[in-house]
Amino acid sequence: MPINIDKALGDLPGNLQLYSRRSTLLAANIANADTPGYKARDIDFRAALAKAAAGSNRVALKTTHSSHLGGTPRAASSAELQYRMPTQPSLDGNTVDLQTERAEFIQNAVRYQSTLTFLSGRFKGLRAAIKGE
Repeated sequence: MPINIDKALGDLPGNLQLYSRRSTLLAANIANADTPGYKARDIDFRAALAKAAAGSNRVALKTTHSSHLGGTPRAASSAELQYRMPTQPSLDGNTVDLQTERAEFIQNAVRYQSTLTFLSGRFKGLRAAIKGE
């Protein structure tokens, strides 16, 4: 009986893509904390995860054989970029709040690492199933 890798891994690969993209955005915000006129950006993470879980962002690929795999999640590319509302805007127009960005970055890094741990566990389970253990 063939193993469907997409079903076995679930939403974890798409979640990793979202966490990775968000890390990039948050790092850019932190790097531009002193840039005049820079507007802090982020994604609506809950909406993006809900969209990924609903499966509305899957790519439909035509398969010509029953053992071909279907499309892969495209959650990270479909998440919409938004500007963060500043809690205390600066005089130079910069909307980056360094403490908020650092806290969000750390929280995102913890979630990314825990998702990697869950994904690693899934791969170990698949490996054990393939070996017949």
